[in-house]
Amino acid sequence: MFIETEQTPNPATLKFLPGRAVMASGTRDFANADEAEASPLAEALFNLGDVTGVFFGRDFVSVTAAPGVAWSDLRTDVVSILLDHFSADMPLFRSGSAHDIHVPADSDDAPVAGDDPADADVIVQIRELIDTRVRPAVANDGGDIIYRGFERGTVFLKMQGACAGCPSSTATLKNGIEQLLKHYVPEVTEVRAV
Repeated sequence: MFIETEQTPNPATLKFLPGRAVMASGTRDFANADEAEASPLAEALFNLGDVTGVFFGRDFVSVTAAPGVAWSDLRTDVVSILLDHFSADMPLFRSGSAHDIHVPADSDDAPVAGDDPADADVIVQIRELIDTRVRPAVANDGGDIIYRGFERGTVFLKMQGACAGCPSSTATLKNGIEQLLKHYVPEVTEVRAV
């Protein structure tokens, strides 16, 4: 087995591609070691001590290094953990935990604060653009962007994986996503990260 490594726009985050599916559907973001307890793989990566974030995408794992940690020192350990995990076909989540069956955070079942039923048609357009145009593009960079609400012209989005904390994330939001949404959905006046 070979694990490919790709740079992301976030210099603290690398994207690792094991050459197979990681998540069957949805994504999963681990922002700290406590959250990682649901996954043996995420927990092993956090146990390295120099990891501050782990993100599971469809066919990749993004890992964020702690400030001041050089990837030249950390990459080999991360690849070793990923090789051991995927070569042994270990489960991504601990069996029996509430986390072994993951409902994507952006699913229609997830409650979103601020959405007014009068804006239902606008929200459908926004979500469709995010799902078809935005999310595939940011997945290529090792992250995800999740819809979190629409209120009085403002779209609220949550950035995950390589997108969270990325120096270029503000430019991506304002120059990319905001312009796209404003172009196709005139009711959108602003995009904000939450």
